Amino acid sequence: MEIAYNILLILHFVGLASLLGGVMVQFRPLAAGKAVVNPAMFHGVLTQLVTGLLMVGIAEMGDGDVNHMKIGIKLAVLIVITVLVFIYRRRQNVASWVVWLIGALTVANIAIAVLV
Repeated sequence: MEIAYNILLILHFVGLASLLGGVMVQFRPLAAGKAVVNPAMFHGVLTQLVTGLLMVGIAEMGDGDVNHMKIGIKLAVLIVITVLVFIYRRRQNVASWVVWLIGALTVANIAIAVLV
């Protein structure tokens, strides 16, 4: 189970890189008012969601202690990110606050994972 958990953790990091990278490549178009929610954000948030849930399932099956408060907060933040990505992914131009909020919530989720 440890190998499966570690593989999921690696995929979780890949999803994080895709999501945050998708936000970062929108900085230049954002300045021109032409930002979009790109496929990297869409696939990154889905990867994060699926691998995160599977990692919690594996952790629950093990003997270790799972911090349910931390997992609940991270899941709530990720659901907000997912909803934003799903709502705005088909639009040609999105408001700048959408891209900034997706990026800020992603960084907040990283901070929660590391600091709590």
